[in-house]
Amino acid sequence: MTVKNYMDVEDLDVYRKLCQLHIEVCDLTHTWPKEEKYELGSQARRSSNSSPAQLAEKNDDRHIRNKIEGVNRSRGEAAETIHHLFMAKLKGYITDVDYNGFRDRYKECIRMLNGLEKTLERKIPEKEKRWQVGEKLAEYAPDHDPHSQGWPID
Repeated sequence: MTVKNYMDVEDLDVYRKLCQLHIEVCDLTHTWPKEEKYELGSQARRSSNSSPAQLAEKNDDRHIRNKIEGVNRSRGEAAETIHHLFMAKLKGYITDVDYNGFRDRYKECIRMLNGLEKTLERKIPEKEKRWQVGEKLAEYAPDHDPHSQGWPID
């Protein structure tokens, strides 16, 4: 028996979790109204499948940056699936409980993808890293409004 010095995509916990979520999203969407078969249901099925597929596509790539790109795309597809499930909740196709369950599991996968990305970034040789922080981080003034940038909280 030989020892592997690399991981197959199937060895990644996040990949297996995303595959399981895809199967469950497929089962869920087939219970929605017929008019959604090729609309919201199809979009949810495609994005839920694309998330693990992006990891699989880039897993055997020899370039670390390409692997990171696959992780980023996978994360985007997971977020898109959350959106489609949210729309299904708004349309009354799934309950708040079901939506929150899927959302929590997708968010867990997104956190795992963040960790995978950080691990891959550490493998980039120092001389090839694009971003170098050469200054001290500024401290925020006590009157800094944390909501002044990004999405407003109302």
